[in-house]
Amino acid sequence: MQNKVQIVPDELGNVIRVSQNNSEFGHVRLQQERVTFGNTGWVNRKTVSTLLHGKVEDLRDMGIHNMKELAGKIVVRESLEPFNTNDPDRDLKIAGDTGIICCQDGQPIYRKTVFTADTNAEDVLVAHDNGDAIREANQDTSSNKIKAATTSEAFDAEESQIDLEDSIAEVQAEAQEEELEEVEDSTFEL
Repeated sequence: MQNKVQIVPDELGNVIRVSQNNSEFGHVRLQQERVTFGNTGWVNRKTVSTLLHGKVEDLRDMGIHNMKELAGKIVVRESLEPFNTNDPDRDLKIAGDTGIICCQDGQPIYRKTVFTADTNAEDVLVAHDNGDAIREANQDTSSNKIKAATTSEAFDAEESQIDLEDSIAEVQAEAQEEELEEVEDSTFEL
């Protein structure tokens, strides 16, 4: 269950985005909607994206500026080794909005997405083992969101109690969803 890889133009309609630092190089933004299944049986539908880099001339020669989609797949690659040794913090895997770096045996996990023409390519995932710290951070984030919603709505005379309850339920659902996204470390694709 995956869609073709979509080519995403910028706000001006440009498919090839020329580098500001060197006009010889550019990139194309790609995205794909994917469905994965976690090890707890939870279905997760999400959009993944990546950049396809190259010389502007090569990108033009392949005719990508006239295309809307590409045959292939966007895959997730995770590693305990940084992908960029000059900037190792660039691809750190962060758990949602918590700011917590996902780790295995105390080593940070690095994560990036890449385009491949191989539609049978699989994600390469590294399971993290610092779930307790992530859950704690998610609970703190959820509590702060609930407190903020409760405080702001308590001073708004036009808001009803039903709206407050809906807001709290929505924040709690978001927090649960963030926790479930962490399960993707051991997902596979249909």
